Amino acid sequence: MDIVESVLNLAVQNPAEEDFSAADLTWTKFGTAERHDEVALIPYDRVDAFIIGECSSPECPTRFHIERGRKRARGTLKDYKTDEYLEYKLYWCSFGPENYGEGGGVLPSRKYRLNTRNRAARPQSMRGCTCHFVVKRLDAIGPGAKKIPYICNEIQQQTMSMIYLGIPEENVLEKHIEGIQRYCGSNAKVDSLASQYVHKLGMIIKRSTHELDLDDQASIRMWVERNKKSIFFYQDSSESDAFILGIQTEWQLQQMIRFGHRSLIAADSTFGIKRLKYPLCTLLVFDSRQHALPVAWIITRSSAKPDVAKWMKALLGRASSVEPGWKISGFLIDDAAAEIDPIRDIFGCPVLFSLWRVRRSWLRNIVKRCGNIEVQREIFKRLGAIVYSIWGGVNTLSALEELTHDFVDQTAFIHYFKASWVPKIEMWLSTMRALPLASQEASGAIEAYHVKLKAKLFDDSHLGALQRVDWLVHKLTTELHSSYWLDRYADESDSFQNVKEEYIASTSWHRALQIPNSSVIVDDKDHLFAKVSSQKDSNVTRIVWNPGSEFAFCDCAWSLQGNLCKHVIKVNMICENREGYQPSMSFQAFKELLTILWKKPMDDSVGLDLSTAWAHQMLDQIKQLVELDSSKNIGTVVNNMPLKWVSKKGRTSIGIPSSILALSSSCKSGSNNAVARKKSQKRKRMSRLR
Repeated sequence: MDIVESVLNLAVQNPAEEDFSAADLTWTKFGTAERHDEVALIPYDRVDAFIIGECSSPECPTRFHIERGRKRARGTLKDYKTDEYLEYKLYWCSFGPENYGEGGGVLPSRKYRLNTRNRAARPQSMRGCTCHFVVKRLDAIGPGAKKIPYICNEIQQQTMSMIYLGIPEENVLEKHIEGIQRYCGSNAKVDSLASQYVHKLGMIIKRSTHELDLDDQASIRMWVERNKKSIFFYQDSSESDAFILGIQTEWQLQQMIRFGHRSLIAADSTFGIKRLKYPLCTLLVFDSRQHALPVAWIITRSSAKPDVAKWMKALLGRASSVEPGWKISGFLIDDAAAEIDPIRDIFGCPVLFSLWRVRRSWLRNIVKRCGNIEVQREIFKRLGAIVYSIWGGVNTLSALEELTHDFVDQTAFIHYFKASWVPKIEMWLSTMRALPLASQEASGAIEAYHVKLKAKLFDDSHLGALQRVDWLVHKLTTELHSSYWLDRYADESDSFQNVKEEYIASTSWHRALQIPNSSVIVDDKDHLFAKVSSQKDSNVTRIVWNPGSEFAFCDCAWSLQGNLCKHVIKVNMICENREGYQPSMSFQAFKELLTILWKKPMDDSVGLDLSTAWAHQMLDQIKQLVELDSSKNIGTVVNNMPLKWVSKKGRTSIGIPSSILALSSSCKSGSNNAVARKKSQKRKRMSRLR
């Protein structure tokens, strides 16, 4: 190995891993031929990550303590070399280096400094661990210091994301150099060091593996120990406790605080319940474009109320420690069996229900098990009618019997439906009846995330690893995390135009907005179907049956895979402004709340005053929403808004004002929960106030 005599000839190394060790660095002989050491140059703020990595070696875990240290004040040296230090620290392994003695007993790990003078060993004695290293904080004010390229967290994350997504190295290098030139300028040395950095980072990522140990449980324990900053809750499995792993990177925490405050959080629950070792639950926020953005992953099989409460409390505590006043306005669930009491108790917000999961499940199985497209659309329409009848007092069992009788020849689907849905459909319909329903935009955004997650995880090349939790964690925190980070970065920095365009068009709602109204022809006479002309090929027309309903059926390929397609959404947008079409289920749920509110106060009491105040507050907000939707000058609308309305941001196109959601929680608990009626009047008033 050649000996390097100047620090200026050493490249700054910044490993991609959160914690790293000596094995992740390239060591260079530094000094003179007579006296030299093996050194590596890293950013000073990564020293703790290096020490943690050295302590976490799976072969020989240990601890290091500071044996000696010195400091200098900046500017105290008139003459200095390039390797002069501001701080000097000598670290020794806490299992040595004192003598074992003749017995050869192992010294316990020390948590404090011992007197280490007079270490001379007797000939018959054995010595403890002699592993040690020196950390110097260099005085980077000398000539040539600006030639060392600065790589901030944003540049590093951008480079890692591009590599994880499989972008060619030359393209990664081009963007990496553009980033560091903002700080270091342009010269051949910077470009050369950048090329080395990108190449080495790419090699590290390609060689990285999810298997830290052959035993999956041991591998996860090691990952947890190394990535504590990315974990908000961990409970190892035992005879009494279920396995729970809550993952949230620092970037995800920032996005949750930013987009979740006074807004909505949604859950894509029970993903992979049949194929993964443990099901995956994802918590999502809606970003500036109302796309679903994953801000936390929970891996567990337990849906018990105490276990759900544990990780929810930990998640809220983490957000509150960064932003003390952080609070959400609503929580969207997609599973009727989900525990909602912890949501209301911990987050103190109303709960909404999204239809996307039940709609997707029914449509996928209808298309899969029924060969005739006319039968497919008729069964889907009939199931939708059953769901729409939750406020009409229709007997569900009678409707199901009629359905199975009319389609008795569709044995494959009827057998599936009786086995999978008939035993629990009353529970699902009761949940839809009891909770406010989320909009199609929200449902489409959650479904878009679900589809992307499925494509990332269920790649054929990874099918053999589905039963390992460490593989799932690796995929989530590398490829999926990098994908969403790059999407947000491309949109906010107006860079990576192809990435930005794909990100904007990633939801059916946004794709529907690109279809002009003139491309939609609606059958206003019988209301049976609508036609949507293709924007790419004028000879192609898609037919949407049962228009105006969440259970509309389209003959496009995307819809036949069970997805909520752009044609259905666009047709429903057109139908909502025409007579003769039923309103959306989310609007019907909202109207039902207003009806309950109108009927609820039966006496001249404080309850009537509270209801009147809520009604006026909602009326003002609804007027502003209507004005905002119809106005061509948003500036005029904003100037006319009260300060409180502007600061709280009210609602977006996928949400409902927080006062309406609070009303929803109160009205539903008063009209649908029999247990709540038996509680004291004081508890009822407190519930209404919340």
